[in-house]
Amino acid sequence: MANRPAPALGLRDGDREELARLTRSSSARAGLAQRARIVLLAADGVSNISIAAKVGVSRPTVIDWRNRYAAQGIAGLEDEPRSGRPRTIDHREIVAQTLRPPPKKYGVTHWSSRLLGRHLGISNGTVAKAWRDYGVAPWRVETFKFSTDPELVAKVTDVVGLYLAPPENAIVLCVDEKSQIQALDRTAPMLPMQPGLPERRTHDYKHNATTTLFAALEIATGKVTGACKARHRHQEFLAFLKQVARAYPDTGDGTELHLVMDNYAAHKRVEVRDWLAANPRIHVHFTPTSGSWLNLVEVWFGIIERQAIHRGTFRFVKDLNAKIRAFVDGWNDRCHPFVWTKTADEILKKANRQTTSNTSH
Repeated sequence: MANRPAPALGLRDGDREELARLTRSSSARAGLAQRARIVLLAADGVSNISIAAKVGVSRPTVIDWRNRYAAQGIAGLEDEPRSGRPRTIDHREIVAQTLRPPPKKYGVTHWSSRLLGRHLGISNGTVAKAWRDYGVAPWRVETFKFSTDPELVAKVTDVVGLYLAPPENAIVLCVDEKSQIQALDRTAPMLPMQPGLPERRTHDYKHNATTTLFAALEIATGKVTGACKARHRHQEFLAFLKQVARAYPDTGDGTELHLVMDNYAAHKRVEVRDWLAANPRIHVHFTPTSGSWLNLVEVWFGIIERQAIHRGTFRFVKDLNAKIRAFVDGWNDRCHPFVWTKTADEILKKANRQTTSNTSH
């Protein structure tokens, strides 16, 4: 005689609503929601074989959870306590292993949460939680550079002191050049931004010629004096210094110009030194070697790169130069002061930490 389907499972008062809630809950454990669905289907008279096919479990599993519910109600659907002492995992041990390089047999440079979890015999979620708790991020890497300039302390103190407390009756200008700016032309026209769609452009482009942007940033106002030139030799740099001098003429009131610049060879050519000597109202302050980040005009170069150059399309260098000049004019209409906040002592303390860390490895 053929097997008959099991009779509909009787539900206890109020359980149908709770079981239905468990199947819809996003916070209930997946196993508990699955068991609630099995019981509901069984209560609707669905055969055990059909329930197994719908839920994706075996027929014996369906029978087991039917019997558990019949004996204990909804409480019977919970996981039973496991024997033995719960395993405790020290997050410090996980982090300590993370800080050690992976064994050579893995052939990787750093741990992933899954690889470390498999190595330690724990879940990758446990590893990830330990990393979050201790602020460890093996997938991240940053660069740093420390200066070996023998005059590091003096130069940092000089430049930062100029930013924080400029001399009376002085204008502080940060001077540098952004070289090799390429006029890039896309192989197809840009597709403009539309509701629901960002601006789109082809991944490939045509290389045209380059230009060099010379700039002098007045930190008290944010005003920029700029010039685009085909090359960035000492001849072009000297011509730009003369342009800056004309932009800030000597009015006879004793106003001095203090220029912050890096150690690029063109800045120290004899022709440049001779011209500076002939213009004693102009004083030069050099940033330390490998310390051009102390020059605030580098911040402004980042602004013009993001806002005018990076997403631009230029068929010719003259188009690129025109865009740069338009940006400088627009910037000067809305410019703002550039405020330095870190003291020389704070910078030197951090530089000493990096140097000590590097030499100790």
